[in-house]
Amino acid sequence: MKVFRGLPNDRARAPCALTIGNFDGVHRGHQALLARVCAAASNLGLEAAVMTFEPHPREFFARRAGDLSRAPNRIANLRDKLQSLSNAGIDRVIVEHFNEHFAAISPDDFVERVLVEGLHVKWLMVGDDFCYGARRAGTVAMLVEAGKRHGFHVETLPTVMHGAQRISSSAVRTALAAGDFEQAGQLLGHPYAMSGHVIHGAKLGRTLGFPTLNLRVAHRPALSGIFIVQVHGLGPAPLPAVASLGVRPTVDDSGRVLLEVHVFDFAQSCYGKMVRVEFLEKIRDEEKYTDLATLTAAITRDSDQARAWFARRAAALTATDRI
Repeated sequence: MKVFRGLPNDRARAPCALTIGNFDGVHRGHQALLARVCAAASNLGLEAAVMTFEPHPREFFARRAGDLSRAPNRIANLRDKLQSLSNAGIDRVIVEHFNEHFAAISPDDFVERVLVEGLHVKWLMVGDDFCYGARRAGTVAMLVEAGKRHGFHVETLPTVMHGAQRISSSAVRTALAAGDFEQAGQLLGHPYAMSGHVIHGAKLGRTLGFPTLNLRVAHRPALSGIFIVQVHGLGPAPLPAVASLGVRPTVDDSGRVLLEVHVFDFAQSCYGKMVRVEFLEKIRDEEKYTDLATLTAAITRDSDQARAWFARRAAALTATDRI
């Protein structure tokens, strides 16, 4: 899969079947849309393409207004989003920098300069509530008419449902914030996980007797707290662990978000390795403690609870195998 930061240059442009969106989490609704794009691209002999945005447009407008509380918490980082798009069969992704200039582009200019000249779109699929251009003035009906003028076909995908619930990024965020990983997995179509390279930390966990793998989190995540997790990428099978995702209020006042993972009975150096942390169950919310001794006692309780969870799961799997 080819990834472009902004519109491809003249030599890299190719006729495509395109869809446009933020694709945060690439949930089952997104997957249905992407499957339709790939099928259309195959039938028409085109490349399957996605245009997405960084930062999220709502985050851009929230920063401009000075109120980050209006920005959506992220389900996935850009790396995980791109991997999900690749898994869906997409040939090329355009990551458009959403800034003042892009936010001010008119609907007509968006069609002509971005879709027609910049991407050579021949077939386009959007959600039935899609809007585009400055002040979201462009509608699906306008896009259909523009397609007739410029020679590209437009289709819309109806809302995808899970039972009586609309599958959406907002629904996934709600499930993750509540620690409901079963519901989140049903909406996503796979277990929820975060990936990243292991970075150097302050080594405090090692001092407290709980060494951690540290992953930088560049965005505001859709969940926070203490979790039972398993780590992929350190061996042939996922390894049991306990994790903290948050701002570490007891030891850090910077507000920087970090994912710290204590892998049980594991002592290898992992700096620079790419790992994937799969979330299994929430233990509790993040708390601020009065001193390191109280923090250490809390980590001990969390670790004991996580070890007991894995022991119960192993016993249940063994019982199932005997049936």
